[in-house]
Amino acid sequence: MTPDQMRQILDRQKADFLAGGLPDAKTRLDRLDRLAALLRENQQVLLDSLCADFGHRSMEHARLTEIAVPIAEVRATHKHIEAWMRDEKRPIPLLQTLLGGRAWIQYQPLGSVGVIVPWNFPIYLAMGPLIGALAAGNRAMVKPSEFTPRVADQLAALFPRYFDEKEIAVATGGAEVSAAFAELPFDHLVFTGAGAIAKHVMAAAAKNLVPLTLELGGKSPVIISREADLADAAVKIVDFKLSNAGQTCINADYLLVPEECLEETIKTLQQTVAKLFPTLLTNPDYTSIVNKRHFDRLSRYVDDALAAGVKCVDINPAGESFAAQPEGQHKMMPRLFINPDDERLIMREEIFGPLLPIKTYRQMDEVIAYINRHDRPLALYYFGPASGPEVERVLKGTISGGVAINDIGAHAACENLPFGGVGPSGMGAYHGRDGFRQFSHAKSIFRQTRVDLMSLFGMRAPYGPKFRAGVERFMK
Repeated sequence: MTPDQMRQILDRQKADFLAGGLPDAKTRLDRLDRLAALLRENQQVLLDSLCADFGHRSMEHARLTEIAVPIAEVRATHKHIEAWMRDEKRPIPLLQTLLGGRAWIQYQPLGSVGVIVPWNFPIYLAMGPLIGALAAGNRAMVKPSEFTPRVADQLAALFPRYFDEKEIAVATGGAEVSAAFAELPFDHLVFTGAGAIAKHVMAAAAKNLVPLTLELGGKSPVIISREADLADAAVKIVDFKLSNAGQTCINADYLLVPEECLEETIKTLQQTVAKLFPTLLTNPDYTSIVNKRHFDRLSRYVDDALAAGVKCVDINPAGESFAAQPEGQHKMMPRLFINPDDERLIMREEIFGPLLPIKTYRQMDEVIAYINRHDRPLALYYFGPASGPEVERVLKGTISGGVAINDIGAHAACENLPFGGVGPSGMGAYHGRDGFRQFSHAKSIFRQTRVDLMSLFGMRAPYGPKFRAGVERFMK
C-alpha cells in the first residue's frame, strides 16, 4: 500500500467518524463481535500462515495465545463496556454543589488509531490494541509486520470481509510502508517492538504530535530467593521461556540466583526442560526462531559469550543434532550462560530466544542495585515468600512495567491490570478498562452554578479588598 493510499483511507475514516457522531454501546459491541468472529471463523488459516512464517510454530500454544485469548478479551469487554462509557462524576466545592454546579468526565473516542504490529505474536498483538480501540469507539488502521508476511496477507484479506475500511483497514508492505504509516496523522499510535525502532516511530509521530503507546520489552529479570520453591520456579520459568522459543517481550531474560544455589538451579532447569520438552527438533510444541536473521542474531550472542570464556550449559534432552533442519525452520537448542559479564551481547541486548543467563548474588541488596543500574524492564519476577520484608524490598526498591510474584507472565494475563512499560520499556498501557481509557479522551466538563460566585466574592476586576481577601483565603 502506498503512502497516498494510506492517507486517503485515514482521511475517509476521520470523515466518517465525525459524520457518525459518538458510537453507542450497541455499535461498539457489534464491532467487537465481528472481530471475535474473524478469529473464530478463520483460526486455522491464520494459524497455518503463522506456522509457515515461523518455519514451525507450536499450533496448540498459538491457538491459545493468538486466537483464544483475544476472543476471551472480547467476551470480558462485553460485560463492562456500558459501565466504562458512563460519565464519571467529580467532586467540586460544597457551595458550588449546593448552588447547582456540577463536574464530570466524559470519555470520548479519539478518532482513528494506528497499530504497528510486531512479528512475535502477529495476530494477538494486532487484536489486543484493536479491542481497546473499538471498545472506546475508535476506527483503526493496522500495519502487520513484514517478518510474518503470510499472516499479514491473511489479515489484509480477512478484515474487508468483516469490516468496512472506514472502520478497520490493513496496510501491508515492507519497512518503507511502516515508516510512512508512522508518519500518518493518527489520533493515537500504538507500537510494539524494539526500542531502537521505537525512537524512529516516535520521531515520525512527533511530526503530527500524535500521542503514542509504546510497548518495548527489555531485559526482564527473575529473582530467585533463598526460600524459593526451586522446582516450582523452574517449571514456570522453563514453560514460559520455551513456549514460544523465548520470543516473548515479557520473557525471563536473566536469572538472579543465590550463589550457593547455582548448581542446584542448573540441575533443576535441565531436569525441567527434559520433562516439559523431552525432544526439541521434531517436537510440535517447540517453536522455531522466526527467521534466519534472528537465528543468526542469537548465534552471535552465543559466539560472543563463548569467545569471552563464559560457561555455557547446553540443554538437549534427546541429544539431537540441530545442524540439519527442514527448509525455513530455525529451531535453536536452549542454553544457560553462567555469570556472563555485562559487556556480553547476551547481557546488553534483549534476548528474544531460548538462551538464559544466570547471575549469582550474595545479598538481596546486590540484586536490587544491579536491576536499578540498568534500564527499567517491562516485567520483573520474584520467586520466594509471597509476603514479607524481602518481597516488599524488591517491590518498593525497583521500578518495572509490571511484576509477577511466584509466576512468569501472569500479570499480563490479568485483564483488569494495565499492561505496559516504563521508561525504556515503554509508555502508556492497555488491557481491559485501562485500554478503554488509553484510547479515549477524558473530557472535563463543568456546569456553572446559578449564581456568579466570582462576582459575589469580588474576584473580578476591578480588584479591591474582597479580591485580596479571597487570594489570602486560597493560600491558607
